[in-house]
Amino acid sequence: MTSDPDPPARDPAPSAHRPAVPLTKGPGEPGGRGRPGEPGPPERDDTPPAPDPVADGLGGRHRSRRPWSARRLPAALTALVVLVAAGAALVDVVAVRAGRPTAAWRRRLTGELAARPVDNVWMLTGAAVAAAVGVWLIVLALTPGLRHWLPLRVPAGPAAPRLRASLDRDGAAALLRDAAMRVPGVGAARVRVRRRRVTARADVRFRDPRQVKDDLTAVLGEERDRLALARPPRVVVRVRRRGD
Repeated sequence: MTSDPDPPARDPAPSAHRPAVPLTKGPGEPGGRGRPGEPGPPERDDTPPAPDPVADGLGGRHRSRRPWSARRLPAALTALVVLVAAGAALVDVVAVRAGRPTAAWRRRLTGELAARPVDNVWMLTGAAVAAAVGVWLIVLALTPGLRHWLPLRVPAGPAAPRLRASLDRDGAAALLRDAAMRVPGVGAARVRVRRRRVTARADVRFRDPRQVKDDLTAVLGEERDRLALARPPRVVVRVRRRGD
């Protein structure tokens, strides 16, 4: 008898010879999102946009103005004078309408105004006083006041027009005086801050006065810039030699 031939060998598992299929398909492949030959969707850029320093309030500056004074004392005095004069005149007019005689002060005032000429000394003095008071009230109404406060710069932004910042002159002078005392060679310093000028007077104990003046001018200029004033004043330095 002849033995049966060996059975044909089985093919290995199909997964051993099956090519690997990518999990994602390109736009040109069958089953992809796009059709063959069409470009795919644009890639998304996840890089955050660069910040705008002006829009975020980090860049530009808004110049603030000096705050307006309430003028409580001048307004109260003016209102009191007008109230007293108007009240006295109203009471006298009501009394005359009621059949009573005119008040003595009004008869005397009327007689003096009718008898005295216009070029009389008292008439000119009264007119000058009234004009001075009127000019003073107009100046108070048109100027902000509070000259002891220096306006500061504020960051630019939506809230900049509503933001006001000020620095007291004495505080600014104290900061500048402390900076001046840190300069080598300065024994004593006096600083006066005005709207347009900063005047510093220093006593030099050692070193060359010219070198001390240059260093003092530079230091005060840097300290003035740190104050962030809306209108930086000019720095004027005067030094003198002072021995022990």
